[in-house]
Amino acid sequence: MSLDLTQLDPKPATANDGGIIKMAILAVGGQGGGVLTDWITSLAEANGYVAQSTSVPGVAQRTGATIYYVEMMPDPGVVPIFSLTPAPGDVDIVVASEIMEAGRAVTRGFVTDDRTHVVASSHRIYAVSEKTVPGDGILASDPVVERVNKAARAFTCLDLQDIAVKRASHISASMFGALAGSGALPFERASFEDTIRASGRGVDASLAAFADAFDASQSAQEPAEDTAPADDTPKRALHVPARQKQAWDALAARLSELPEGAREMGLHGLEKVVDFQDTAYGHEYLDLLTRTAGDDTALARALAKHLANAMCYDDVIKVADHKTRGRRAEGVRRHMGVTETDVIQVTEYMHPRAEEVIGLMPTGVARRVAASKRGTALVERMFAKGRRWRSDRLGPFLLLSTLASLRPVRRRLYRHAQEIAHRDAWLARIERLAKTNPPLAIETANARRLIKGYSDTFERGQTKFDIVMTGIDMVAERDDGAEWARRLVTAATNDVSAEPVEGVVATIRSFAE
Repeated sequence: MSLDLTQLDPKPATANDGGIIKMAILAVGGQGGGVLTDWITSLAEANGYVAQSTSVPGVAQRTGATIYYVEMMPDPGVVPIFSLTPAPGDVDIVVASEIMEAGRAVTRGFVTDDRTHVVASSHRIYAVSEKTVPGDGILASDPVVERVNKAARAFTCLDLQDIAVKRASHISASMFGALAGSGALPFERASFEDTIRASGRGVDASLAAFADAFDASQSAQEPAEDTAPADDTPKRALHVPARQKQAWDALAARLSELPEGAREMGLHGLEKVVDFQDTAYGHEYLDLLTRTAGDDTALARALAKHLANAMCYDDVIKVADHKTRGRRAEGVRRHMGVTETDVIQVTEYMHPRAEEVIGLMPTGVARRVAASKRGTALVERMFAKGRRWRSDRLGPFLLLSTLASLRPVRRRLYRHAQEIAHRDAWLARIERLAKTNPPLAIETANARRLIKGYSDTFERGQTKFDIVMTGIDMVAERDDGAEWARRLVTAATNDVSAEPVEGVVATIRSFAE
């Protein structure tokens, strides 16, 4: 992000309306906005000011965003009457716990270029509306940063969440440090630190986060180019037993069969399918990839990714396997901020549908059960009720381990047969199109990204994928077929329902007929 976020005029907030300093703090629930407000109030009182704080709780649209409001002034010797809420155009300091909250302050009129100093964290906490979009619904931060920078008298912006995490603290401490370092308040650093010490809880970690944020804000750091939250999830590792090392080496050597530009993606896909099943499954992956893509580098690269995802579907066995791996426990501990000596409790919520349970049955048995309304209803009654299992206990962990141990027999189960049939139909369509309309073949490969997850998410994705395939068949002989395929996929990813993509298919049908 190449933006000039140097503090425009880093002076303490001016005393307006008879010496009153007005501050709005916009924070998301759980970030310690109340703690920060209490610290600011205590800081003011310790420096001979009188102060008042109020809060206006938010709703679930932004996970409980709350506006805290503080007014302070040098003690006049009488009890002043303060306002209860911030007013547009009448705020000296805005502190935002996340960059979109700073944007929200601008839209509400709290930020003015002749008065307001904004102190904000550049990281993101995604809104519900961003998370529910089937495709990429993440809003760009750059326009918000630019708008805040133009709207404010001064703007201090850095990743305060990252600072807090590195110090095993809360963002309230780093926000307090950034506020102190920005010079927006007329108080000394030592007074800020004394306020933290007086709180008596988590003092060392809070002071460390405070100091880092203070130093960073003093140097007027620009936010990182990628303001998305850091991904602390352990990276997937390939688990190949020593006895299979030779088989893996022979398998990896086959990557030379792919066009050179697709080999790196092919390696990632190969690692994924072997980790999902075994080296024999890896040979099947490469057989299908080389047969379908041929010498077309662009098609091979797209297919290497999406074929691997298609072959590594999310079944009960995969879920159980991931829940019982050692690195999953390590990730839970890291997320909770505890050490190996701490005792933790991990509760899994399991709500399998009849389809998932039937998918674990041998193909012949499962077909009979699935064809019987009575059999399906019986499975539904037995397993559909939601359950909470303490996987830190031996019994539930052994049950999950038993499910994960079914991996060697996965190819004989009903779910695998269903996935293979759907996958082969998709590959056959790509293979036909590769001979007559290569760009459309690539878009057909990319359309497989619509299918992901499990349960209702999986069903919705598969339904929309099938609708897209219908539309692709209708434009298979058109020169602009690839463009229409992209429109179909975009419509399918922009809404949870299938109505938008059905509308595109209807448009195609109107001119195709």
